[in-house]
Amino acid sequence: MARGWESKAVEAQIEEGIQRASDNERRASLSLEARLRLQRLESLKLSRSRVLAQLERAVLPAHRAVLLKGLQAIEKEIAENSPE
Repeated sequence: MARGWESKAVEAQIEEGIQRASDNERRASLSLEARLRLQRLESLKLSRSRVLAQLERAVLPAHRAVLLKGLQAIEKEIAENSPE
């Protein structure tokens, strides 16, 4: 039973490595401006997930309000920077 689990984990790691390699190749072919935009988008997505996590723990209404405003600003910028 343990071998089946280990082989699935190894398979997942191999697939993740292949995906990462293809992402790196795709990024290498992008222009500097496109790479910077992609990095900014990834950074915004990380910020969004951090704010969402904080929002789940926030208790005070004023703190929640500040977090919601920040979340709205991040989501607006994500929408502006997303390729369409």
